[in-house]
Amino acid sequence: MRMFDYARAADEADAASRGQAEGAKFIAGGTNLLDLMKLEIEAPEVLVDISRLAMTEVAETADGSLSIGALVPNADLAANALVRARYPMLSRALLAGASPQLRNKATTGGNLLQRTRCVYFYEPASACNKRKPGSGCPAIDGFNRNCAVLGTSDACIAAHPSDMAVAMRALDAVVSVRGADGAKRDIAMADFHLEPGDTPQIETVLEPGDLITHVTLPPATSARQTYRKVRDRASYAFALVSIGASLSVQDGKIAAARIAFGGIGTVPWRDAEVEAMLVGEAPSAALFGMAADRLLADATGHGHNDFKIALTRRLMVGTLSALAEGKLGEEVQA
Repeated sequence: MRMFDYARAADEADAASRGQAEGAKFIAGGTNLLDLMKLEIEAPEVLVDISRLAMTEVAETADGSLSIGALVPNADLAANALVRARYPMLSRALLAGASPQLRNKATTGGNLLQRTRCVYFYEPASACNKRKPGSGCPAIDGFNRNCAVLGTSDACIAAHPSDMAVAMRALDAVVSVRGADGAKRDIAMADFHLEPGDTPQIETVLEPGDLITHVTLPPATSARQTYRKVRDRASYAFALVSIGASLSVQDGKIAAARIAFGGIGTVPWRDAEVEAMLVGEAPSAALFGMAADRLLADATGHGHNDFKIALTRRLMVGTLSALAEGKLGEEVQA
């Protein structure tokens, strides 16, 4: 680990001001950043400690939305009564991520910003366009079992790692940010993460000094929802494929559908056209299979991760069929 300066932010404005300095990084739980610093993948010149700021509340707003402070620990958010009752998909996603110890430290804002677990990204001796732009992407022709099959480019095929972000994407969350100039803005989850394209080192739309202050979930609906995760072992493993799904069925027809995926995309993946083709139709395995075919029409495997395409199809059909039959999405067990 390289030497760095440390500064404790007094308030949001102080944090945003300090965060715009060259080489500055915010730190709260540090569950991802500290690992990257130890490997010298991240080498901030200044760590701006925001862990004591007043961004730890989960509260219902006047319009029925839910405001989640950026520093709310993942464990607390998963156990929150309003989240469990109204957004069980999110609670399930959080409980599926990491270990209890990490969930006690990891924060809402930090979870959105965690970086890929591609083995080449984590190996400083390897080429990686995320770490060193222009050096190449050895995963394309190398070991890529955990890599993405959607949203990839010739520069990068690394999968986005977050479970929480998948649920947030399906739930139409909005990320609120305070800039270094004091201006506040809201960013839809659909716009927050960036596909790699030719610049895989740029992963979000945040600018230097931008401080995530809270995330807002729109008012809950009566739709059935759940989160399912397929992984190599039962705990503390990143998704091979995951799905956050919400389905509303009225009078035998699908009235609304929200479906996001993890493990298969370079960002939390959601396809509006796939959801639209379900609305107004009677739920069936055949319909869900056609929707999966459309979702995966542009999916590209690179050898070791080819299995993800068929696995995604099975997971999507099975999850949506269960939701349509009312078999999933009731109470979350912590």
